[in-house]
This record gives sequence, C-alpha cells and structure tokens, in this order.
Amino acid sequence: MKGIIKQTSANGLGGPTGRLLSFFLFAITAVVCVNVQAEEEAAAAGVGQGWVIEEILVTARKREENIQDVGLSVSAMGSREIEDNFARDIRDLGQVSPNLVIDDTAQGPGGVASVYIRGVGVSEVEKNFDPAVGVVVDGVFLGAMSGGITRALDLERVEVLRGPQGTLFGRNTIGGVINLERSKPTGEFGAKFRATVGNYDTRKIDALVNFGVTDQLAVKLSGSFDDQGEGFYDNINTGRDEGRTEYQSLGFNALYTASDALEFEYTYQRERTDQDTPPLLNVGQPGQLFCDAFGFCSPSLTTPVSGGRYKTAQALVGPDDATFDADTHILEAHWDINDSWTMDYVFGSWETEETVLTDFDGVLPLLFHTTRPAEYEQTSHEVRFTYDGGGALSGTVGLYLWESEYEIRLRSFIGFAVPNLVLDLPQTSAQETESQALFFEGDYRVNDALTLTLGGRYTRDEKETAQSGIVTASGDDDWTEFTPKIGARYQITDDAMAYVTYSVGYRSGGFNGRVDSVETATTPYDQETVDNIELGFKSMWLDGKLRLNGAIFRMDYDDKQEELQLPSATSGTGQVTLVANASTATMQGFELDFQFLPFQGLSLRANLGILDAEYDDFSFIGATGLVDLSNLEFRRAPEVTGSVSGTYEWNVGEGRVWVHGGVHYLDQYEVDFANKPELTNDSQSIVNASLNYAYRNFQVSAYGHNLTEEDGYGIGFDVAGLWSYAATRAPRTYAIEISYTFE
Repeated sequence: MKGIIKQTSANGLGGPTGRLLSFFLFAITAVVCVNVQAEEEAAAAGVGQGWVIEEILVTARKREENIQDVGLSVSAMGSREIEDNFARDIRDLGQVSPNLVIDDTAQGPGGVASVYIRGVGVSEVEKNFDPAVGVVVDGVFLGAMSGGITRALDLERVEVLRGPQGTLFGRNTIGGVINLERSKPTGEFGAKFRATVGNYDTRKIDALVNFGVTDQLAVKLSGSFDDQGEGFYDNINTGRDEGRTEYQSLGFNALYTASDALEFEYTYQRERTDQDTPPLLNVGQPGQLFCDAFGFCSPSLTTPVSGGRYKTAQALVGPDDATFDADTHILEAHWDINDSWTMDYVFGSWETEETVLTDFDGVLPLLFHTTRPAEYEQTSHEVRFTYDGGGALSGTVGLYLWESEYEIRLRSFIGFAVPNLVLDLPQTSAQETESQALFFEGDYRVNDALTLTLGGRYTRDEKETAQSGIVTASGDDDWTEFTPKIGARYQITDDAMAYVTYSVGYRSGGFNGRVDSVETATTPYDQETVDNIELGFKSMWLDGKLRLNGAIFRMDYDDKQEELQLPSATSGTGQVTLVANASTATMQGFELDFQFLPFQGLSLRANLGILDAEYDDFSFIGATGLVDLSNLEFRRAPEVTGSVSGTYEWNVGEGRVWVHGGVHYLDQYEVDFANKPELTNDSQSIVNASLNYAYRNFQVSAYGHNLTEEDGYGIGFDVAGLWSYAATRAPRTYAIEISYTFE
C-alpha cells in the first residue's frame, strides 16, 4: 500500500485526482457522522425502523452466497437498481464497479465489447483474439467481443468480479468477469409491457409474460423491439444522419421441476440487428500518410477531419447497412443429490452471423474500405459437483469442455497505394478451438472466525488456423496452464470480515487473424498470465444501513499479449495487426464500494477506484530493430474511476414518486496502444437522471443519459502511420417510458 500511495502521489494525486479522492473520503466520513446523530434522533422518535440494505446474493463462486461473505472483489446490482438506471445494455451499468471501463469499439455490428478491469482488456473486433474479461450470461461465457455489448433485457442481477478468475471461470478471464443473470420463470401468471419514446427518433417496446403450464412446468416469454430511426452522426457529404439501429429479440424460457431435488431449465434467445455501419471519424495528423499525401488533416488534436465529433465525412463503396444475428441455446440441470451434494450442468450454444462494410478511412475518397462477413459458433459443457455437509469442509469440483469455429471473408478495397486504381484484396481467415479444463475450489473452516480457501484449474487449449487468399497457410498448436488460488478470510465480527487472496489468470495463446505472410499466419503467440494478490474487507454498519467494502491489490502481468499496429510491405493494405508477447507490467491500486441509507426513502451508492498501471518492459523486434515502448501508458486504465448515485422516493396520495441521479467519473485515459495525443480521452463526468411516478400497476418515467454530453472516444486506432480513426460515445439521450404490470 505504501508503494501505491507513493506512486500515485508522483502522478499528481495532489491535483484533480487528489481532490476527488479527498472529497470521496470526506463525504463518507461526513455522511457516517451525520447519520449517527440522525439515527439516534430517528430511533428516539421511532422513525425508520427496519429500513436496511437488502442482502445481495451473488454467484461469483458458482454458488449462491451473500456478497459480504465472498473473499474477493465483487460489485453487484439487483433488478431494481438496473431498472432505475434505465440500462439499454451493459455500458449503462459501467458505474456499478470501480476500475471498470466498458466501450463499444464501433468496428462491427451488434456491439463490439471493449471491457477493461484494472487496466486489463482487449480492444479488437477480430475473433481470433480472445477476450481478457469474460462476459457471462446465465452461466455461458461469450467467447468473442462481437455481440459482447449485451442488451440489458430482463436482468435480475449483474456482478462485476475484479481480478483474475482463473479457477472457476477459467481461460480468458484474467482481468475479471461481468456475470449477468436473467430472471427465471415464476410459474404464476404475470406480465409486464413497456413502451419508450426518445430523441433520435427512438421507439422501444418490451414485453414479458410468465405463466404456468402445469404444476411442474413454468414458462417465460419475452420480446423486445428497439428502433433508433435517427443516427447520432451527421454526414457532411451526404446530408444524411448515420448510426441508425433496429434491434429485435424474442426469448423463450422454460423451467421444469421434476421433483423437489431435480429441475431442468431451457432458454432460447433470438436476436436480430439491422443497422447502419458504425460510423468512424478520421482524426489524421501531420506525419501520417493520409494527412501528408492526401490532405486529410484534423484541424486540431481534439477535432476530427469532419469538423466535429458527431459529424462524419465517410462515403461507402456499397450499401451502408450492417447486420448481426445471434441465436443462443442454454440447457441447465440442477440436482440435489442428497443433503450434502448437488450437481449442476450447463450446456451453452451461441451462434452469430454478421455482415458489415466499413469505411475505415472516414473520408469521401475510397482509401481504405473493408467488407467483413463472418460466422462464429461456440458450444460449451460444464458439470459441477458442490459439497456442503454442514461441517468444516465445503467446495466445488467440475469439468469444462469448449469448442468454437470462426470464419471471416475479408475483402479490403485499397485506393491509396496505386494512383487511379482500387486494389481488391481478398483474405479468408478460419479458426477452430478446443478447450478442456478440470477445476476445484474448496473452503476449510478452521474455526468460527477463520476460513481457508484453496483452488486450482488445469486447462488445455488447442487451436487450428487456416488462411487463404493473398496469403495461404495453415497451422496448429496447443497450450496448457495450471492456475491456482489461495485465500483466507477472517470474520472479525458478525458484520465485518477481512480477506487475503492470491489468484492466477490465464489467457490462451493463438494465431494472428490478420496476416501479411506465411510466417505471420503460422507463427503462434504464447499464453499470458496475471498473478494477483489482494487484501480486502467487507463490512456492515449502523444496524444494516451502511455497507462499506474495499480492497488493495497488486497484479503482475507476464508475457502480455499486445495487439501491434505495424507497417507492412507485403500485406497489400500497408499495415498489419499482429499479436506478440511483448511486455510485462504491474498494476496496483485500491477500490472502495459504498452503499448507505441515511433515512427512509433515500438510498446512496458510490464507488472509487485508484489504479497505477505501468509497463515494466514493452519491447519487440520491428523492421528497424529493437522497439522499446516501455514508457507508454496502458489503454483504458484511468488513474481514477468513481461513481456517486442516489435515489429518493416518497408517497404522493396512493402513488409513489422517486428521483434517481448519478455521475460516473473517468479520469484521463488512452484508447490507442501507441498513446497518440489525438486519441487521448480527457477526464469525463457522465451524468444520468430520471423522474418516476408509479400508481398501482402503472408507471411513467422520464430519463436522460449523458446529460452533460461528454464526447469522449470509445475507440481509437493509429493505423501504422497511415491515419488514425476514432468513434465517439453516444451523446445526450432522453426518453419517456410507460409500463404496466399485470398480476
């Protein structure tokens, strides 16, 4: 901790960062002190008795536990808070956790997730590159970034697990996990209908129906239609607005209770997205080819070539639409074998198909366009046995099997290489992956206060790659890794617990998906690992009205896989994206989670993350020899992240009114690995708010997102000295929503 404080002080903790930290700590202290006095006065008057924070159950360890009993850094939000935030997808839930950054890279349709926790993540659309933070929906890990911007439909709970989750969640979760759980069928008749109208010609209809077929079979049907008829961007060349999206979803969920001990659940989700190609901005600068040779130079470091962050100058070579279709099947079985043993089985299938034609250069002439139709399919099987006999020993042991297939048929249209000629460069990339894992995690209760944890996972991954087109080649390789976990937690009082955890995360090696030679197509990169140690506490205060959790951590990154944008004389496009095990790094910091009920009707929530992420060594052999980039800053690793939100509700006649508001702060951070100044995000404070009224089964709400219209970049790439492109986060949006619940 001493080293953390010393380092962050050197980086300017006395400036805005220091003031924010001081304000946060002062606010917690002041609120607690004020509350003690208010609580005493309220108790004397008999007011607010029984008003406590609800228990939060999480499945961070593949079994339901109180969040206060889990010896790891986890933040969670229940269905009521999710609804209060009017979340359309997981980006609107980014404030739930410190040291979390969620963006859409806008490089493909359907939402391409760029999720970073504690500075660990991936900013890529290419599915040959594995995620570093797992997005898990109803127990199924999504193995690709495309489609990872999961829609927030019928969510019962969202959990953010920070730090490596290599024991129970496995490969490709070295940064952490976002765990999403949807509601289960109730077996009783009930329905909810919701209609929304907003700016940018947005219309949305959601419907959910629960009913029982028999005493043993319960069914839930869901549907959603979301149409944004006007895009966020204005095209200065065509006069058309761009960024329109139409999304449709149908869901079927059945729960069959065979007996008191055995149940089966099946879920099918059909999603169809038809949208404009996500617009990109040219932010080229002097020294880059498209600026120096063609005159496409940004007027400043903060303004793109088009003259505004919500203006685009792109012009596509064909229809400017994109599609993303996804079909999900999940089958679960839960069996209470006896009083001590339970078995859980989860089968998951996720298939996606997408089409997109992208104007990467973002200007009127055809310089660099790409069409990228692709198909992806994954299946997984997980079986777990959990033991809890009521004695000192409890735990989980399991087996995990995974298969995936991916093919993309790239065609790059290059208009800058040869005067008055457009090169048509085809390249098909295909990859198959197989993965097997054995895992266990167990607790041993030494006494009423002390519990020890031991876990481990052995994983074997095998990948085959096949390239055809400009480069034709194939190859295969495999990787194995054992990721251990050791921990201890000590129950200080009934309301306070401290823990220490050491865990290791692992991300598989692989093959490059974009290639410029047989060598780059067939030479694999190795796996990467993260060693994490954290010391934390969980606590409840003021008779259940205040929850305060926190942790300090240190993470050592070894053989870090870096996606390098490099010039290439053989690719035909003038550049190539290669992954190399080019760096080692250290991340350290601390996190606080705070929830408080000062008095009946008012609830407050806040979190704070301080992160110091530095390369120890970042070097590789380039075309001109050794390249040392150790001085670069991590991408999407702001020194400070923090959120403060509150909800106040009161009765009006027979109805209920509540207001909700919050601000999510992101310190300055880089979105490009090369730290190009035109792709640096200044600090941002994203403000959301809503006003709501409910009368019996009827509710009407008015809400707004990004009310201060922060226009930071969600993605930014310096394309090997040719040009830089970026995409902006959504501007201010607002809507009116009406819902009715049948019981």
